[in-house]
Amino acid sequence: MTKPYYEFFCPVKVIAGHAALEHVPFELDILGAKRPMVITDKGVRGVGLLSHVEAAFAAAGAQIAAIFDDVPPDSSLQTVRAAAQAYRDAGCDALIAIGGGSVIDTSKAVNILVSEGGDDLLAYSGAHVLKRPLKPLFVVPTTSGTGSETTAIAVISDTEKGVKMPFMSYFLMPNAAVLDSRMTLTLPAHITAMTGMDALTHAVEAFTCLAHNPISDAYAQGAIRKISDNLLHVLDNPADADGRLELAQASTMAGVAFSNAMVGLVHALGHSLGAVCHLPHGLCMNLFLPYALEYNKEVNGDRIAELLLPLAGAEVYAATPAAQRADRAIAEIRRLRDEIHARCKLPRTLQETGKVSREQLAQIADLTIDDGSIIINPKEADREEILAILEKAWG
Repeated sequence: MTKPYYEFFCPVKVIAGHAALEHVPFELDILGAKRPMVITDKGVRGVGLLSHVEAAFAAAGAQIAAIFDDVPPDSSLQTVRAAAQAYRDAGCDALIAIGGGSVIDTSKAVNILVSEGGDDLLAYSGAHVLKRPLKPLFVVPTTSGTGSETTAIAVISDTEKGVKMPFMSYFLMPNAAVLDSRMTLTLPAHITAMTGMDALTHAVEAFTCLAHNPISDAYAQGAIRKISDNLLHVLDNPADADGRLELAQASTMAGVAFSNAMVGLVHALGHSLGAVCHLPHGLCMNLFLPYALEYNKEVNGDRIAELLLPLAGAEVYAATPAAQRADRAIAEIRRLRDEIHARCKLPRTLQETGKVSREQLAQIADLTIDDGSIIINPKEADREEILAILEKAWG
């Protein structure tokens, strides 16, 4: 069915390959940047991933002016201010984020302060407050899941007030996403699995929720196919550079898709579970994805049925009667979860996590009702329906 109106936007340049990092100094030079600051965390630096970046700059006769490696797992206002001060002290003129979601969000927020001046990050929270382009920002993901390298969003914690501050602006989008297989080769199996399921959920929800469009559909389907073809293979062969690069590309493609088509009930449930029980986001996606699809199937079974092609391939799709394709697509996701569990014990149910009690389900349901992601879900849900989904996910 033709969409009467939609928008699609992605200005991020993608630089991908087994030696993509070697192109970064040249790309920065094109933008007139000579003194970049790297923002990362101690984990990334500790496993030696920065050495690839440093070698690329040394080979090009370029310099990294400063390295800030004090980003915590849940980035804070204090961290952003400290990084911005380090940037100013070193006379930097660009940013390179090397890490996962927290590092990328921190870098986006730092870019606000070093571009706009001052330390009042709160003045820019909300949607579309920024009115002009920021300093050059390159993102080098070290996981394959968040898709933050292509999004216009950052979330920073205000630890004094105990709240998370959202920032949304097209000017927050990086100039480039650098996908280099070397940066994810050492990723442990359980994190590879969690981030892979995070990317899969981004793509599935982008494809099946109300705001999907023909262009986001293409990115979503491509991401789903890459994940279904490569995730289990990489878990079995973690040093396979080609497989790692495929998953990195899938994460970026899913990020482009959901940036334009949004997400739905899986994310609403996942945000709420994460807030109450402090579980990793990718795990929350893995826990809820098939149950939310089953709930939505009544109203968008035709869209879910189309997922079978990228999930299982042309032969399975063609051999499955049209009326059974939605159920088979959900079954394929369940099978993928089971295969992952067999390899790295990633929990498939709330009970398997060992960190969720039945008494917490009501609180999770209350938060889910108020989560913004639920607005785009194809089927409305009330508190009792959400509790029923949580009971199914309990196991």
